[in-house]
Amino acid sequence: MTAPGIPNPFCLSTSCFGARLTSIQDQVFAAVGMGFRKLELGLTDSPPSMDGLEESQAETGTELISMVAGCRDTQGRDLPAARLASLDESMRERAVNSIRRHARLAQRWGAPRLVVRGSQIEDKALEAEARALEAEALRDGVSSELRERVGEYVLRVQQAGQPQLQLLCRSLHQLMGEFPELKVALEPGRYIDDLLGFDAMGWVLDDLSKTGLGYWHDVGRIHLRERQGLPPQAEWLEAYGSRMVGIHLQDAAEDETAMPLGQGEVDFKLVKEFLPKSAERVVELHHRHGRAEILGSVQFLLSLGI
Repeated sequence: MTAPGIPNPFCLSTSCFGARLTSIQDQVFAAVGMGFRKLELGLTDSPPSMDGLEESQAETGTELISMVAGCRDTQGRDLPAARLASLDESMRERAVNSIRRHARLAQRWGAPRLVVRGSQIEDKALEAEARALEAEALRDGVSSELRERVGEYVLRVQQAGQPQLQLLCRSLHQLMGEFPELKVALEPGRYIDDLLGFDAMGWVLDDLSKTGLGYWHDVGRIHLRERQGLPPQAEWLEAYGSRMVGIHLQDAAEDETAMPLGQGEVDFKLVKEFLPKSAERVVELHHRHGRAEILGSVQFLLSLGI
């Protein structure tokens, strides 16, 4: 067993390990060696073996605080769990079954929260337009003219996506009724054609407020959306901070997310201003970053008092 590091108050996403560590037991010991006592089962190309979870938890005193829906599936842009709003009934049922499976696994492994990320609109023309706008923003920067076109585009996505948003609410309502003890939180997607845009997130949270649906903030994803001309980090935090149950902490710059904290463009002092004390703080870096970058991110957060 790795010698325990100085305990910190943060949670570590297992996505930070990638394929370096193939078992949850090894991941638990590695996390403890860096001072973490809480873990989130995050997305990865190859989900780790869960053998030895209970033994490693008993030995280290660690706990699973959350799972990202789809974390036990092969990673990809089109995870089954991301199709809860699909217009295709069979695809939507597949997504519901995927979430159902993850909810049962969360119960088995003692994770009280399930994070559900957004999904893209099912419209080939709008999808193609989104990729073209994103490429233009990356290539030429976001001019006032491009910002205006992106804003107009998002309004069309919201209008065209209304039927899918209704299906998303219906799917979530069904699942939360089946697992009332599990806390479900919605996290916005990265792309401008994501159904859960700034306004749509509020509509869904309001519609399902009686079910206890929470909001999960992703610093990196929102920063990229802001760079593409969408509502900035401050607006998301001000609007939904009071309903935030967790946050994925990572830095971002240009078209890159999951960077070590302090190495990108995110204003973490702003994030701190709106961050509820009760929200789970999950460090989520790309797996190409190692122990030094993870520990540096922890020190960065501690220096800001986050």
